[in-house]
Amino acid sequence: MMEKAAVKPTDVVLEVGPGTGNLTLKLLEAAKKVIAVEHDGRMVVELQKRLHGTPEARKLQLIHSDVMKLDLPFFNLCVANIPYQISSPLVFKLLSHPQRFRCAVLMVQREFAQRLCAKPGDELYCRLSVNTQLLAKVDHLMKVSKNSFRPPPKVDSSVVRIEPRNPPPPVDFVEWDGLVRLCFNRKNKTLGAVFRQKPLLQLLADNLKTHRALHGAMRGGMAGAGVAPGAVAAAVGGRGPLAAEPMDEDAQAGALAHSAAGSHAGGSGAGGSGDLFREVGDIVEGVLIATGFSEERTAKMDQDDFLKLLAAFNEKGIHFAGC
Repeated sequence: MMEKAAVKPTDVVLEVGPGTGNLTLKLLEAAKKVIAVEHDGRMVVELQKRLHGTPEARKLQLIHSDVMKLDLPFFNLCVANIPYQISSPLVFKLLSHPQRFRCAVLMVQREFAQRLCAKPGDELYCRLSVNTQLLAKVDHLMKVSKNSFRPPPKVDSSVVRIEPRNPPPPVDFVEWDGLVRLCFNRKNKTLGAVFRQKPLLQLLADNLKTHRALHGAMRGGMAGAGVAPGAVAAAVGGRGPLAAEPMDEDAQAGALAHSAAGSHAGGSGAGGSGDLFREVGDIVEGVLIATGFSEERTAKMDQDDFLKLLAAFNEKGIHFAGC
């Protein structure tokens, strides 16, 4: 990992979960400063003992905290062996950091790494793949056998390099994530089949009604100021991990139907709501035909496809924030 990270003498390195400090010591030898964040108090004490009285101790800032609850200080490189249960939230926390960093070199479980790097058509291609690759360049660097550890974990690991895109892409991430979430509800279905679901159309109709109430009849487009760091955290932070174990398609479809049930059941007879539902259906159908995506499947679509689809929907007044 040290070789892959290419640590420079001027680097301020963030390490998450230093444990007993094997990697930390190597980082301290190469970097200007190491900020180590450790949640386990026993490991904090162990690391303090190990470094007590050494020249490297002055270069270490040891923080006893849950990294997911911490406002991260300045760093320009992240090197860490991260726990699987926080892999996805941590990746997006790093990518939402307001101060751009050079890259993150992370050891993660093999399947998570494969999801991060997956391309359209791959079996593991998912919402995590699309969102991460929108915000960063992701490379799989090497495989690490579980037998390299004592005691060995249950699964193999991989080292990945995540380099944030600078400048960030000119897209409203909340809108983007809402669209991608809906598309990946049934990634092997055609977009025509996905977007003709009545609960989904009702959600979009409710969104359109709210948007018109807030902004009149103005038709919004894609935001041009880039991805706001808070937008990434807002879109990702409260919804659980994006990658670990996604629901199957039937479960996702059930969740979608449940989320729309109240407004769909209670609002269909209200004045004008039926007209709005039909209007949204016509808009969706028109966008899918105009973009040529009606018969396309989410599992085969790349970033440019999603950007084109989002722009077309936004141009017609259809928005996905909150979906």
